[in-house]
Amino acid sequence: MSYIQNFGYLGHHSCLSRTCAAHEYWSMEDQEERLHDEEEWHVEAAAVIQDVKDCVSQIQVSSLPSSNTTIFFNLTTKEENTYCIELTASGFRIVGAKYDDNSQSSEKHFETPYALLDSISPLYRVSFSSALAAKLMALAGELDQ
Repeated sequence: MSYIQNFGYLGHHSCLSRTCAAHEYWSMEDQEERLHDEEEWHVEAAAVIQDVKDCVSQIQVSSLPSSNTTIFFNLTTKEENTYCIELTASGFRIVGAKYDDNSQSSEKHFETPYALLDSISPLYRVSFSSALAAKLMALAGELDQ
């Protein structure tokens, strides 16, 4: 069973998916560590990347080795700040201030990539808000027709 199935990550449709309850990560608190093979972690990583790619400057799987409990991402925010992010069953956490670096491990975990991005990138919030406003305007236009 995959991370998505275990934790309820049901979809990935851009940074707007966080507005839909059906597209949220379920709580990861008190979850036991989930074991995956490397291929399963890459499937999970692809879903995360697809979901947030429009709200960041760059996101990719790190060249750090993944394991049956962990995979790493390299992330550049819209502010051009770089991070290395770890994903485990406990959630997302910053582990480095540059790509492929896990030397600055934080104890703070985020349940979703959106929560992590919201805490480190004011321009993520702007990007998300703009995308949401555009989508709402498009829906309003459809209702007027």
